[in-house]
Amino acid sequence: MRNKRFLIVLAGALIFGLLAAISVSRYLSSAQAVTKDLHRIAVAKVAIPIGTKIIPEQLMMVQFPKESTPDGTFESLEKVTDRVAVVNIGAREPITESRLAPQGSTAGLAAVIPEGYRAMTVRVDDVVGISGFIMPDTLVDVVVVIRPDDSSNQGPISKIVLQNIKVLANGQNIDKPDNQRDANSVKVATLLVTPEQAEKLALASTEGKLQLVMRNSIDQGDEQTTGINKRTLLGGEHAAPQPEPGSLKSEQPKPVSKPAPMPKAQPEAKPATPPAPKTQVEMIEGVKRRNVDFP
Repeated sequence: MRNKRFLIVLAGALIFGLLAAISVSRYLSSAQAVTKDLHRIAVAKVAIPIGTKIIPEQLMMVQFPKESTPDGTFESLEKVTDRVAVVNIGAREPITESRLAPQGSTAGLAAVIPEGYRAMTVRVDDVVGISGFIMPDTLVDVVVVIRPDDSSNQGPISKIVLQNIKVLANGQNIDKPDNQRDANSVKVATLLVTPEQAEKLALASTEGKLQLVMRNSIDQGDEQTTGINKRTLLGGEHAAPQPEPGSLKSEQPKPVSKPAPMPKAQPEAKPATPPAPKTQVEMIEGVKRRNVDFP
């Protein structure tokens, strides 16, 4: 009896041991498969601000799945060190080639200027700078108020001379200020322009008065205007319904034009009443005859 119980316990122990061995083997096999699917890439250990040169203390290597790895990652810290970030990189985010300036670029504003573009600074105040809302990466239009020609009698006109211009920096900040007080104290704004746009901006700032007009970052439309002078300004403007915040142009309500007044109906001309026939009497005087009208 005791031998039978011993054999049962021994058989159970062997079965549980075999199941445990199979489970451990499967776990080790799956762990090895997962490990083979991982590789080490460089990520940011801390937040890296735009325009700064990356140092080794800001980086670390982590295991990352191959199928989820972004394009352009780096497998060693040496390839990332001394490169300049052209965007803000958050902590734990992978470092990719698209987020870095070309090798040899210097830190600062020059690193974020694309090839073929220029950075140009204009003077702003609370009005021109839209009360401190002009931040890096916002888009603006440039309006100039200028007198066309000294020899002409035409007064000053306002005209949009540049559209969809990116703000690179406000003051010496190429990133958003920490508080609104710093934003309001800014006296200059640096814009990203082409060489031709830089020429227009230089002439406009010298000959006229500039005004920056903020636009939505998704609004890339080209609006052609004729400009406004005193005569057209005093012509007034029709009221238009206001769109919802952030709405697209296709979603905005269209202004309702007032129907033209209907012309007043002219009274129909009544037909003239024919005169009543008169009574005539023929009179004979000797050999003469004549007709006499009686009312």
